[in-house]
Amino acid sequence: MKKENKEDLRGKALKVKDLAGYDKGSVVSRTLIDKKVGTVTFFSFDKGAGLSEHTAPFDALVQVLDGEAEVSIMGKPLLVKAGELIIMPAKKPHALRAVKRFKMMLVMIRA
Repeated sequence: MKKENKEDLRGKALKVKDLAGYDKGSVVSRTLIDKKVGTVTFFSFDKGAGLSEHTAPFDALVQVLDGEAEVSIMGKPLLVKAGELIIMPAKKPHALRAVKRFKMMLVMIRA
């Protein structure tokens, strides 16, 4: 996974879809907020790229901003499209795969 620059984005008007570009065959991430209480991370996935099945200790909210993703939770696949969101429950195995290139915002509250 490729990580974008760490420019300070606070106090700036941002075009969400432009926070990270697509990279052929890859997943690109850009952390926007990283605090003890939670994180906000922007991701872009090239078609076919994804995150393998894993678990997280906290619920995670994913908002798809562009394209389409297959999100599997406990082995059950769901198609999530631009303008939709899904909450991945804590301690349940989940995975993501780009059906089409897609961009998403991941919000995780550590509480």
